[in-house]
Amino acid sequence: MSVVTIEQHGKVTLFTLNRPEKRNVICKETAELLQQGFREFHASAQRVAVITGAGNEAFSAGADVGNLPELWRCIPGSGFVTDKPIIAATAGWVVGGALVLHMMCDLAVAADNTRFSYPEARLGFTGGMIAGLAARVPHKVAMELMLLGRTVDAQRAREVGLVNDIVPVGGQVEAALKMADELSRSAPLVLATLKRFVAQTVMPKGPSELMADAVRELSVVRESEDTQEGMRAFREKRSAQYQGR
Repeated sequence: MSVVTIEQHGKVTLFTLNRPEKRNVICKETAELLQQGFREFHASAQRVAVITGAGNEAFSAGADVGNLPELWRCIPGSGFVTDKPIIAATAGWVVGGALVLHMMCDLAVAADNTRFSYPEARLGFTGGMIAGLAARVPHKVAMELMLLGRTVDAQRAREVGLVNDIVPVGGQVEAALKMADELSRSAPLVLATLKRFVAQTVMPKGPSELMADAVRELSVVRESEDTQEGMRAFREKRSAQYQGR
């Protein structure tokens, strides 16, 4: 069974982290499948995406320490770019890198048992992308999560603007799909324009996000047909015939 499932609900695409036996931790394969899936979503006629975790125990407990991912790959705006809305639907634990994934979504529905945690300061490591949280919730609340590692429950998360709606456990996906269906009926160009304008004016990128941007863009060149053609032409001592792809 795939660690990520992708389903179509009309104009809405539902992504599910599918490792409930391990609290949906994000391994290398998970990050890569999400990156590829969201790239295909962006290129498709689909209008809105919802991302959730299987079961109600955890949206995700963060990175899989036994199979560490390049986590940036599955982070909206870093591993992939789309001007289509993304909604997070959470239940249970949202930990570490999963909190980064959540905060980079545009809207969020949380089950009433959702708990947000970023324990990396206690564990002795960080990827740094969590710094963007301070642009999305009040500064002191962000520092409480990042520095003290305190847990924030669903109710407080809504009060500080980290989630939009709270629903009973088990109803988070249905509620998110309903919100997504509402969005899918709006003008796509308007939604895309507003999302871009918000990103350009009120969501500054920290060093880790900028580094991920550079890695993503350079990988496009490195993995391109033109790069392969250039290498072949060098070996064959001829002029390269580039196609821009």
